Amino acid sequence: MKSQKKIVLAYSGGLDTSIILKWLQENYNTEVITYTADIGQEINRKRILKNAKLLGVKKIIIENLKDTFVKEYVYPMIRGHALYEGTYFLGTSIARPLIAKRQIAIAKKYKAYAVSHGSTGKGNDQVRFELGYHYFGPKLKVIAPWRIWKLNSRTDLIKYAKKNRIPIPKDKKGAPPFSVDDNLFHTSTEGKVLENPKNQAPEYIFQRTTSPEKAPNKASYVTISFKNGDPITVNGKKLTPGNLLQKLNIVAGKNGIGRVDLVENRFIGIKSRGIYETPGGTLLMTAHRAIESVTLDKETMHKKDEVMPKYAELIYNGYWYSKARFKLQKIVDLKKNKVNGSVKLKLYKGNITIISRQTKSIAYSMKKVSFEENKTFNKSYVEKFINFHKKKLSF
Repeated sequence: MKSQKKIVLAYSGGLDTSIILKWLQENYNTEVITYTADIGQEINRKRILKNAKLLGVKKIIIENLKDTFVKEYVYPMIRGHALYEGTYFLGTSIARPLIAKRQIAIAKKYKAYAVSHGSTGKGNDQVRFELGYHYFGPKLKVIAPWRIWKLNSRTDLIKYAKKNRIPIPKDKKGAPPFSVDDNLFHTSTEGKVLENPKNQAPEYIFQRTTSPEKAPNKASYVTISFKNGDPITVNGKKLTPGNLLQKLNIVAGKNGIGRVDLVENRFIGIKSRGIYETPGGTLLMTAHRAIESVTLDKETMHKKDEVMPKYAELIYNGYWYSKARFKLQKIVDLKKNKVNGSVKLKLYKGNITIISRQTKSIAYSMKKVSFEENKTFNKSYVEKFINFHKKKLSF
């Protein structure tokens, strides 16, 4: 007897991917394997198992990738100080390459002929997923329901879900939910009232940060230590990458740190407004730049700042596995072995203040910078330096 063809679906257990699961079963007459990558999102294993089984799924895979996600994807991005359009921490963008990689591995393991995702036809994620699919499994078929089916709106989805008895979640106000993506690095919220940029984001949509106005009246202090460019301890305690980021998320979130309201230029050519919460990531970015300021030379720091916009754009556009990103990563990491030391931060009502930087690096010389008389800095050199640059003005 010929075995039934298989499709591996990137599955969250939520409304959209449950609808896609049912739609794939109806339209492809195939076995659907659901794959859920646990990268620190607010995951409800019971809901995933219940919803998948309700729709007749026999193979349900949930894989813990939290440490891999932070160590191999978030940390390299932090080292690059990647901010898309100077604001966005790329929390959604950086998650898709790992999910795509593992989804293809699962498809190959179970000899599936296709993979599928739940990204909308107007979003960037369809590009990010499919570039990852192509890199690791160029011969596998990709099924993108949002570009094929006739369910063209959120209203159509709700009707389809009701027709097929698929559970419909509600938001805090009892209405159909916002479009939310979350992982250990961030939470993004889009849609509904947020689609009009003139509307203020309602406070109830924030999930991991306290309003700065309601944050504690007493400041919190946190010390982050780095080795070879990556964080290794928080307040002297060594933690796994996943636990370290989670600890920073908690302390930053309660102090109202990490909120961004932005309108971004999507890769596919439209503008989109979103609310992003990246509490721990904001601390890591601030601390990393601070420790680099006392451990790296000027040329290296400026070169990193020069390549950062392109580096961030590549990640945003889904080019994590591209030769261009690999090349820029080498520039970013060229002297990461020199980035060692600790940074102490003060957190207070949405603000971060650098309290201290400590390192054994000789890049920062207290003798040279001192206003006291010393023999380590040749003042006559300054006049030659200025005269040299006077000549350059004429070119």
